[in-house]
Amino acid sequence: MARAPLLQLSDISLTFGGNPVFDGLSMIVQPGDRVALVGRNGSGKSTLMKVMAGLVQPDSGARVVPPGVSVGYMEQEPDLSGFETLGEFAASGLDPAESYKVEMAAEGLKFLPETPVATASGGERRRAALAKLLAESPELMLLDEPTNHLDIEAIGWLEQQLRETRRAFVLISHDRAFLRALSRATLWIDRGQVKRNEQGFEAFEDWREKTWAEEDEARHKLNRKIKAEAKWAVEGISARRKRNQGRVRALQELRAERASQIKRQGVAAMEFDAGPQSGKRVIEATGLSKSFGDKQIVADFDLRVLRGDRVAFVGPNGVGKTTLLKMLTGEIAPDSGTVKLGTNLDVAVFDQARATLNPEQTLWDGLVNDPDMAVKGNSDQVMVRGTPKHVVAYLKDFLFDEQQARSPIRALSGGERARLLLARIMARPSNLLILDEPTNDLDVETLDLLQDLLGEYDGTVLLVSHDRDFIDRVASTTIVMEGDGRATVYAGGWSDYQTQKSLTAAAPAPESKPASSSKPAPAAPKPAKSAALSFTERHRLDALPAEIERIEAEIAKLEVFLAQPDLFTKEPAKFKKGTEALLERQKALAAAEEDWMTLEEKAQNA
Repeated sequence: MARAPLLQLSDISLTFGGNPVFDGLSMIVQPGDRVALVGRNGSGKSTLMKVMAGLVQPDSGARVVPPGVSVGYMEQEPDLSGFETLGEFAASGLDPAESYKVEMAAEGLKFLPETPVATASGGERRRAALAKLLAESPELMLLDEPTNHLDIEAIGWLEQQLRETRRAFVLISHDRAFLRALSRATLWIDRGQVKRNEQGFEAFEDWREKTWAEEDEARHKLNRKIKAEAKWAVEGISARRKRNQGRVRALQELRAERASQIKRQGVAAMEFDAGPQSGKRVIEATGLSKSFGDKQIVADFDLRVLRGDRVAFVGPNGVGKTTLLKMLTGEIAPDSGTVKLGTNLDVAVFDQARATLNPEQTLWDGLVNDPDMAVKGNSDQVMVRGTPKHVVAYLKDFLFDEQQARSPIRALSGGERARLLLARIMARPSNLLILDEPTNDLDVETLDLLQDLLGEYDGTVLLVSHDRDFIDRVASTTIVMEGDGRATVYAGGWSDYQTQKSLTAAAPAPESKPASSSKPAPAAPKPAKSAALSFTERHRLDALPAEIERIEAEIAKLEVFLAQPDLFTKEPAKFKKGTEALLERQKALAAAEEDWMTLEEKAQNA
């Protein structure tokens, strides 16, 4: 006998500000469903989830939950007013005998139940709300971005809990690995309609592309039919006016049908400009150590970053990933050790706190008042990679409309704020990108585009992220920070790190002989040091930085000279000579950098 649905929405319509969010929406959630709810930023995912939870009343339609069925909702900004501590809030719906469930969830999600609500961060409040939902274990769990503010370890714990539960759940998340691991069906919000596919998120992209291809084919057939009917109307309507008024009306209906079709939202027109090339060596860190009180961030850490590297930093929240990143870029000084930055660096920063966005400014003012984008004496244009562009046109490249341009930044969703910050850092050339949690709140299409752009970017990327799929797609090196000063460098992305870690764990430990209790085991012999630099090599090493700087200045002048728009047509001989000189200077720069790296490494090992 078929079981009744846990929740049913029938013919739901909802309008905000004149534009319909949903129109005639119907859907059901069955017992045992594991559903990924996907759609573009601003498509209405969170709104639909609030309708499902009964927190937002639609303009028309019905929401039906059978008697005795419990529906729990984890919202992005929970209300904890009236509670003293996070634990008190999380246990508020439980029998006292079940309070242990909150303790278990708090351990897995990494927050302290005794933390006062008044001093709790936004991330701690969200984790308490998630713990409350898991502890209550309703028949249907509605989870809106549960992985936000969770580190990789906590995401893994949550993934395991949801994999083992028998409860149904609907899940919104930007974490593609999380969605692939857990979903068995997909709800896709697309232009106010909800489509369902009885396959998990793994199959979403193929399903989406097939759906769009079918739409394009149907639209093509409709256009051909309208064209044929219009031709008939023009050529024979006077002779058949009385007998064929129905056919004329049918043509009008076809045109109305085409006009009513909602155009698909395009992909953001994002683009990075790597600008002038940096030196081959971007960062050289040697023996870095840093502590805050008793907390060790790193100890004796070495790292070399070369031009074009993509380095990901992963580890639990609070372990010091952002601190290490700031040490490597010179923003924070280490307690000991040295950091040498390469030459000709032009840095762009994407910060996870979105601190560079003023929430009280409008999107328009936020761009035109940015010193890196401002066009002197012009309040409606911004400088985009060296070319003035109207601020609304540039915002449209990032999927903002003209009405949003005059709205305050505080009204934006998390994904929209991320897109606005990307718009700012993409407006100017850079050759070193610092991306601190860039994937939070971005939809699948924008994530795919950002990944492709980073793959084509000629500069260097330093990335902090908990998104395992994104790290796999982007990183060439992964630095795993485990706490207590331990930071280990692995080749490849997250999956590569996991493979290397499992192989290391599976390798048999070397046999060891019992050591005397009164004497320490003999220390392993240290590798022989390289010979010290000769006088000539030392002199060459000292002179190379100035030489590299001089060559880079010559390259910059040649690039400006060759950039003259009419040089090639008016003075081809000068253009040819300048091009040859540029190639020669670029080769000289590469050779000088290689010499510096060789001699510097020899000096460090001496």
